[in-house]
Amino acid sequence: MLKNSLLSFFFSLFVTVSFAQKLDTTKLDTLFYLLQTNDKFMGSIAISENGKLLYSRSIGKDDLEFGKKSDSNTKYRIGSISKMFTASLIFKAIEEKKLTLNQTLDAYFPSVPNAKKITIGNMLNHRSGIHNFTNDNSYMSYNTLPKNQAEMVIIISKSKSDFEPNSKMEYSNSNYVLLSYILEKIYKKPFAELLKTKIVTPLGLKNTYFGGKINLKFNECYSYNFVEHWEKSTETDTSIPMGAGGIVSNPIDLNIFIEALFAGKIVSAKSLEQMKTLEDNMGMGMFQMPFYDMKGYGHTGGIDGFSSVLAYMPDNKLSIALTSNGGVYQNNDIMIAALSAYYGKPFVMPTFTKYEVKAEDVKKYLGKYTSDQLVMTLTITGQEDKLYAQATGQSTFPLTATEKDTFEFATAGIKIIFNLTDKVLELNQGGQKFIFRKE
Repeated sequence: MLKNSLLSFFFSLFVTVSFAQKLDTTKLDTLFYLLQTNDKFMGSIAISENGKLLYSRSIGKDDLEFGKKSDSNTKYRIGSISKMFTASLIFKAIEEKKLTLNQTLDAYFPSVPNAKKITIGNMLNHRSGIHNFTNDNSYMSYNTLPKNQAEMVIIISKSKSDFEPNSKMEYSNSNYVLLSYILEKIYKKPFAELLKTKIVTPLGLKNTYFGGKINLKFNECYSYNFVEHWEKSTETDTSIPMGAGGIVSNPIDLNIFIEALFAGKIVSAKSLEQMKTLEDNMGMGMFQMPFYDMKGYGHTGGIDGFSSVLAYMPDNKLSIALTSNGGVYQNNDIMIAALSAYYGKPFVMPTFTKYEVKAEDVKKYLGKYTSDQLVMTLTITGQEDKLYAQATGQSTFPLTATEKDTFEFATAGIKIIFNLTDKVLELNQGGQKFIFRKE
């Protein structure tokens, strides 16, 4: 649910139970100890095998101002993992003969560009061409304000199609906001009620529901961003993301949900197979998550300072859910560690080393850098012994030195390596490498 951009303690140990010799809980305990003591992550994880809880841990705080510690009952906004729930509700509607994958959008929202060509199936696997409203600069001007269906449809409809329906895949939150409204239209009930009656109650989920204003009394937590120190994040009004990113849950509940989904307890085996079928690496409400030669399925999520991952490995009936309300260590690395601990694969623990940069050395890095690979300028500025970077059209972010001429912005997984001799810098993010030359 996050807007796209370049930048795309005390232990609170709760439950650690081992039902299998496979899982190296010591490795996971060590990782979370390092994350905790270095203030790199706040959140919860749960690992289950065939419905049995193998490991659960929570670190950090629900509320930093008053020091309320997180535990296994803490509830998080799960962002785009909500799409798995919404897709499941759509397939239940299909099984109840209320909808078909080939039904076109014009029957519900004819004002959306290309509505006569866009099918329910196109929306489920992001092949609709409907513009993603969270990509617009204006999004951040209203995301904390409540919006009703009519207002959101106007916002989504005002943009032209990004491409011809079913010609390619491009992720768009607009698809699942509209799918939420379609569910409300065909059932004549609020999305929150449909979620509760068709998924939450039948599965006995105790910590899952459509979110509202964050309330600590309900064991919900605030989210935080780290910019030199933890800062409380804005709070998106859930009337905007709807079923694209408005659900609240926790790791234990998420594991129960995905286990039930793959066990045929929510939708039929036929429907699940359709959800799993990939086209341009995207399924309907889920995508593939490979680990070595194994194939898992699931979804990631991000909204405000919250981030999450849910994965299921069918061959082992293994489910892993990770929810966070603040982190400068990548969720993907924690998931790799968890899977490595289960499958006996090697994993190197982070060291979080820092390299001291003297104030007089900072000026060597300053300047504007441009790249032939990206249409943007990266401006490096400094203040005393601190270094900052700013990409064209983006906010300034701090850089932390990890070794000589090497800096990181861990929140976004960015590493910058300076070559002072050649007057270039190398920016690494998400497995990609970009070269910038100083002007």
